[in-house]
Amino acid sequence: GLALTKLDGTAKGGIAFALRRELELPIRLIGVGETIDDLREFRAAEFVDALFGD
Repeated sequence: GLALTKLDGTAKGGIAFALRRELELPIRLIGVGETIDDLREFRAAEFVDALFGD
């Protein structure tokens, strides 16, 4: 699966779905900070909420 990092801004966030579709691999982890300890399990619903707001 994919581990995505450096997704600080919403403009970069949309690339996650394009990569998933193009590579046909699931997104497993997403980076929410600067260190390895900042990797979190990817949850699509939470990611979409963060992109578009509540």
